[in-house]
Amino acid sequence: MTNSRLTPVTITRVGGERQLSSCSLVPQPPDVVFPFFASAHNLERLTPAFLQFQILSAPETLRVGSLIDYRIRLHGIPVRWRTRIDVWDPPLRFADRQIRGPFRRWYHLHEFLADGSGTLLRDTVTFDVYCRSLSRTPVLNWIDADLRRIFEHRQIRISAAFGP
Repeated sequence: MTNSRLTPVTITRVGGERQLSSCSLVPQPPDVVFPFFASAHNLERLTPAFLQFQILSAPETLRVGSLIDYRIRLHGIPVRWRTRIDVWDPPLRFADRQIRGPFRRWYHLHEFLADGSGTLLRDTVTFDVYCRSLSRTPVLNWIDADLRRIFEHRQIRISAAFGP
Protein backbone atom coordinates (compact mmCIF):
# COMPACT_ATOMS: atom_id res chain seq x y z
CA MET A 1 0.00 0.00 0.00
CA THR A 2 1.58 3.27 -1.07
CA ASN A 3 -1.03 5.88 -0.23
CA SER A 4 -4.19 6.52 1.72
CA ARG A 5 -7.58 5.67 0.24
CA LEU A 6 -10.99 7.04 1.12
CA THR A 7 -14.47 5.69 0.55
CA PRO A 8 -17.68 7.72 0.22
CA VAL A 9 -19.38 8.64 3.49
CA THR A 10 -22.80 6.99 3.51
CA ILE A 11 -25.87 7.53 5.68
CA THR A 12 -28.62 4.93 5.73
CA ARG A 13 -31.77 4.30 7.73
CA VAL A 14 -31.58 1.50 10.29
CA GLY A 15 -34.98 1.04 11.89
CA GLY A 16 -36.00 4.45 13.26
CA GLU A 17 -32.39 5.62 13.49
CA ARG A 18 -29.75 6.56 10.94
CA GLN A 19 -26.30 5.11 10.46
CA LEU A 20 -23.27 6.89 9.05
CA SER A 21 -20.35 4.85 7.68
CA SER A 22 -16.94 6.19 6.77
CA CYS A 23 -13.71 4.32 5.93
CA SER A 24 -10.13 5.36 5.36
CA LEU A 25 -7.21 3.10 4.52
CA VAL A 26 -3.83 4.33 5.74
CA PRO A 27 -0.36 2.82 5.24
CA GLN A 28 0.51 2.23 8.91
CA PRO A 29 -0.44 -0.69 11.17
CA PRO A 30 -3.14 -0.36 13.88
CA ASP A 31 -0.60 -0.20 16.72
CA VAL A 32 0.85 2.97 15.12
CA VAL A 33 -2.51 4.54 14.18
CA PHE A 34 -4.52 3.85 17.35
CA PRO A 35 -2.45 6.04 19.76
CA PHE A 36 -3.33 9.15 17.71
CA PHE A 37 -7.03 8.46 18.36
CA ALA A 38 -6.36 7.55 22.00
CA SER A 39 -5.82 11.25 22.71
CA ALA A 40 -9.10 13.16 22.79
CA HIS A 41 -7.15 16.35 22.03
CA ASN A 42 -6.44 15.13 18.49
CA LEU A 43 -10.17 15.50 17.75
CA GLU A 44 -9.48 19.20 17.21
CA ARG A 45 -7.12 18.27 14.36
CA LEU A 46 -9.80 16.14 12.69
CA THR A 47 -12.76 18.50 13.06
CA PRO A 48 -13.60 21.15 10.44
CA ALA A 49 -13.10 24.78 11.45
CA PHE A 50 -16.74 25.72 10.79
CA LEU A 51 -17.74 23.80 13.96
CA GLN A 52 -15.38 25.89 16.14
CA PHE A 53 -14.73 22.67 18.06
CA GLN A 54 -13.18 23.07 21.50
CA ILE A 55 -12.45 20.44 24.13
CA LEU A 56 -13.50 21.71 27.55
CA SER A 57 -12.28 18.70 29.54
CA ALA A 58 -10.83 15.29 28.79
CA PRO A 59 -8.58 12.88 30.67
CA GLU A 60 -5.02 12.40 29.45
CA THR A 61 -5.61 8.65 29.16
CA LEU A 62 -8.91 7.35 27.82
CA ARG A 63 -10.56 4.19 29.13
CA VAL A 64 -14.07 2.80 29.64
CA GLY A 65 -16.07 5.41 31.52
CA SER A 66 -13.93 8.41 30.48
CA LEU A 67 -15.97 11.58 29.96
CA ILE A 68 -15.10 14.18 27.34
CA ASP A 69 -16.75 17.60 27.25
CA TYR A 70 -16.74 19.71 24.07
CA ARG A 71 -18.21 22.89 22.74
CA ILE A 72 -19.16 23.26 19.08
CA ARG A 73 -21.12 25.73 17.01
CA LEU A 74 -23.85 24.34 14.77
CA HIS A 75 -24.70 27.03 12.23
CA GLY A 76 -23.60 29.66 14.73
CA ILE A 77 -25.50 28.18 17.68
CA PRO A 78 -23.25 27.17 20.62
CA VAL A 79 -23.79 23.58 21.73
CA ARG A 80 -22.19 21.72 24.62
CA TRP A 81 -21.56 18.05 24.03
CA ARG A 82 -20.51 15.30 26.47
CA THR A 83 -19.50 11.80 25.43
CA ARG A 84 -18.50 8.76 27.43
CA ILE A 85 -16.17 6.00 26.32
CA ASP A 86 -18.22 2.79 26.45
CA VAL A 87 -15.75 0.44 24.69
CA TRP A 88 -11.96 0.62 24.94
CA ASP A 89 -10.06 -2.20 23.20
CA PRO A 90 -6.66 -0.92 21.91
CA PRO A 91 -5.53 -1.16 19.16
CA LEU A 92 -8.70 -2.65 17.65
CA ARG A 93 -11.65 -0.43 18.58
CA PHE A 94 -13.26 2.04 20.89
CA ALA A 95 -16.74 3.54 21.10
CA ASP A 96 -18.13 6.74 22.51
CA ARG A 97 -21.73 7.56 23.33
CA GLN A 98 -23.31 10.98 23.68
CA ILE A 99 -24.44 11.69 27.23
CA ARG A 100 -25.55 15.25 26.43
CA GLY A 101 -25.61 17.02 23.10
CA PRO A 102 -27.40 17.83 19.88
CA PHE A 103 -28.69 14.31 19.13
CA ARG A 104 -31.29 12.13 20.76
CA ARG A 105 -28.84 9.25 20.35
CA TRP A 106 -25.23 9.22 19.14
CA TYR A 107 -23.08 6.08 19.32
CA HIS A 108 -19.76 6.21 17.47
CA LEU A 109 -17.77 3.00 16.95
CA HIS A 110 -14.16 3.50 15.79
CA GLU A 111 -12.53 0.35 14.37
CA PHE A 112 -8.89 -0.15 13.37
CA LEU A 113 -8.64 -3.21 11.13
CA ALA A 114 -5.29 -4.59 9.95
CA ASP A 115 -5.18 -4.56 6.15
CA GLY A 116 -1.88 -5.80 4.77
CA SER A 117 0.75 -3.40 6.06
CA GLY A 118 -1.86 -0.73 6.77
CA THR A 119 -5.04 -0.03 8.70
CA LEU A 120 -8.63 0.31 7.61
CA LEU A 121 -10.18 2.92 9.90
CA ARG A 122 -13.91 2.40 9.99
CA ASP A 123 -16.28 4.85 11.69
CA THR A 124 -19.86 3.73 12.26
CA VAL A 125 -22.17 6.26 13.89
CA THR A 126 -25.71 5.34 14.85
CA PHE A 127 -27.71 8.46 15.54
CA ASP A 128 -31.21 9.79 16.00
CA VAL A 129 -32.58 13.31 16.15
CA TYR A 130 -34.64 14.65 19.04
CA CYS A 131 -37.75 15.39 17.04
CA ARG A 132 -38.53 12.36 14.89
CA SER A 133 -40.96 14.39 12.82
CA LEU A 134 -37.85 16.12 11.42
CA SER A 135 -37.20 12.95 9.44
CA ARG A 136 -40.03 13.96 7.12
CA THR A 137 -38.66 17.48 6.51
CA PRO A 138 -35.66 19.02 4.73
CA VAL A 139 -34.01 19.52 8.14
CA LEU A 140 -32.84 15.89 8.15
CA ASN A 141 -31.20 16.43 4.75
CA TRP A 142 -29.38 19.41 6.27
CA ILE A 143 -28.18 17.27 9.22
CA ASP A 144 -27.07 14.47 6.87
CA ALA A 145 -25.21 16.97 4.64
CA ASP A 146 -23.40 18.46 7.65
CA LEU A 147 -22.40 15.01 8.93
CA ARG A 148 -21.12 13.98 5.49
CA ARG A 149 -19.09 17.19 5.29
CA ILE A 150 -17.64 16.62 8.79
CA PHE A 151 -16.66 13.01 8.10
CA GLU A 152 -15.28 13.79 4.63
CA HIS A 153 -13.08 16.44 6.27
CA ARG A 154 -12.09 13.87 8.90
CA GLN A 155 -11.08 11.40 6.17
CA ILE A 156 -8.87 14.02 4.49
CA ARG A 157 -7.21 14.95 7.79
CA ILE A 158 -6.62 11.27 8.65
CA SER A 159 -5.11 10.72 5.23
CA ALA A 160 -2.81 13.73 5.72
CA ALA A 161 -1.76 12.56 9.20
CA PHE A 162 -0.97 8.98 8.15
CA GLY A 163 -0.25 9.23 4.42
CA PRO A 164 3.12 8.28 2.95
